[in-house]
This record gives sequence, C-alpha cells and structure tokens, in this order.
Amino acid sequence: MTLETKKSVFVELGLFLSQFSQNNNSKIPTVLNNDLFFDDFINLIALSQSHNGWYTPEQVYFSIQSWAKALTNENLTQWTAAYKMEHVTPKNVALILAGNIPLVGFHDFLSVLITGHNVRIKTSSNDQHLLPFLAKYIIAIEPLFASKITFVEGKLENFDAVIATGSNNTARYFEYYFKDKPSIIRKNRNSVAVLDGSESKEQLTALGEDIFRYFGLGCRNVSKLFVPKEYVFDPFFEAIFKYQDVIHYEKYANNYDYNKAVFLMSNFKLLDNGFLTLKEDPSYASPISSVFYERYENQADLQKKLDDENEQIQCIVSNNLIENSIEFGETQNPHLWNYADNIDTISFLLTI
Repeated sequence: MTLETKKSVFVELGLFLSQFSQNNNSKIPTVLNNDLFFDDFINLIALSQSHNGWYTPEQVYFSIQSWAKALTNENLTQWTAAYKMEHVTPKNVALILAGNIPLVGFHDFLSVLITGHNVRIKTSSNDQHLLPFLAKYIIAIEPLFASKITFVEGKLENFDAVIATGSNNTARYFEYYFKDKPSIIRKNRNSVAVLDGSESKEQLTALGEDIFRYFGLGCRNVSKLFVPKEYVFDPFFEAIFKYQDVIHYEKYANNYDYNKAVFLMSNFKLLDNGFLTLKEDPSYASPISSVFYERYENQADLQKKLDDENEQIQCIVSNNLIENSIEFGETQNPHLWNYADNIDTISFLLTI
C-alpha cells in the first residue's frame, strides 16, 4: 500500500467516527460501510461502561470525537510530511497497550500501520473492544490491512520491536523481558499546571477540563499545580464549580471519600470543595479526586525544576509562563505530532 492509500483509509475512519457524539448519533450518507458498522458501534459505545466502569458514554464519545478531528487528510499529511517512508521493510511490531482511558493505544496503532509495518496487539483487559472494532472497520475499507493487524490473546511471539505502556513497576519487567528488541517502554507520567494568579476565570474553568476529563486517569490530566507563595485558591475553586457533577458518579465518589479519609487520618491539611481535594505535596502523581500543589518562589527556579524532572512530566499547562507549555483546556487534544513522553514514535519505527 502506498502512503496515500493508508492515509485515505484513516481519513475514512475519521469520517466514520465524526458521526458519533454524545448529543447526536447522525448518519452521513457518504460514509462507507455504515450499513455494516453504524448501529453496532452505537451498541458498543453503550456497552463500554459495562466493560470498564470508567468508560462512561461521555468519556467514550469525547475520545471518539477527538480522533474524528485528528484523522483528517490535512492533519495526516502535515504529520507524515516530516518523514521519509518510501522504502520501509515491513517488520512485526508488538504493542502492549494500557487501558486507563478509551482508545489510549490508538496513536501507536496508527503509527505502526502508517509507516508500513505489521502490528501485533496485546490489549489491556480494561479496553478490549473499541480498538478491535475500529480495526475491523479499516479492514472493511482496505482488505490489505487484514494481514497487517493481529490481536494476540496469549503470549506475544514473532515480533521484531515493541512499544509497551505501563506503570513504573511493569516498565522494569518490560525493560528486562524486551532487552534484546528495539523498544519504547513508557512509564508513569503526569501533567502539571503553572499558575501565577493572573489567570482569567475562563482559563481556570478550562483548567478544570484538564483535571476532570477521563476522571483524571490519563497521563495528560493535570494532577499537580504550581502556584506562587501567597496564592489564594478561592478563584480556582469558583471557576471549577461547573464540574461538580463528577461527584455523582459512584466510582469517582468512592475514590473521593476514600482518599479524603486517608489524608485526614494522616493529619494532612487539605483544601476541599466537596468534589476535589487539594493537598500540598512534592509528588506529581495524585490519587483520583485529588490534585497536589506546590508553591514556588520564582519562575526561573521553577523552570529549572521542571526541566530537571521532565521525565516525570507529560505536558505543562500555563499562560505562557513556562517554555513549551500548552493552553488551558487543551491537554486532551494533542496533535498527531505530539508524542507521548516526547519520544518520536515514527522516527523509532523508521529505524527498526
């Protein structure tokens, strides 16, 4: 398959996904294979929460719409134009996927196929249905993909390289097990926001999206705030009040009650608004329903700290206070060329 053929298939997938949103599932007559896939995908979305309690319809639809917006010819062309993919010898690339948020492994899946390799996929037990469904769709569009996509239930075998995503603990296992293979091994990372008190209410409300989307389970969710020494949190709490309904979701509420109780029994001082706790803590990884914060003296020292600890950080949100930071509310809308852990997946795949 040529690059143009592969791009066109994923553009068709993007058009298919564009039909599905929380407020309205609406068929577009020109979308291919709707008769085979449209109703079944609606049913799968409805069943997703029974497969994984965190995959509420709202969160699944958000992920679907994010990929619908990303998979355009313009985006795919801009992304792939930076690479030379004409003479790739196809290899078998194993993917070991996480399952913390819906379709979290789709970018790796796309990257392997767009570069011309074959993909052997070990899905997470928490996300076993969405990606296989989309794989069936693209095979229906282009049957040549059938020989290039394999979902593996047992032991991974017959692969030349691996991309594995897991915790810091599983990463050590991956690094040992795959020591003789070219690999990308992803560990825990978290995202942070840097505030200076000049943020508008709209920006702080958008920060709430960075915190609460996917219930805070993604590596691109903000789990820590850096604030000036005398920062007052009242405007922050006021701005994120619109997300209060998150506490009505049972799994989130259980985490809120449990983590708050643990903090209080340990005599930690907390700021609390009834659905989110703030705890002063030097760590980056806060538990669900809590965000850590740390006070800074000056931005230069903070910039150095973030540079020194960049291996723990996925992305940084700020009002242009920190180099290469992104705007409030945009953490869960990465471009195709925004790579996890800042490791260029395409460059890796072109050198194996």
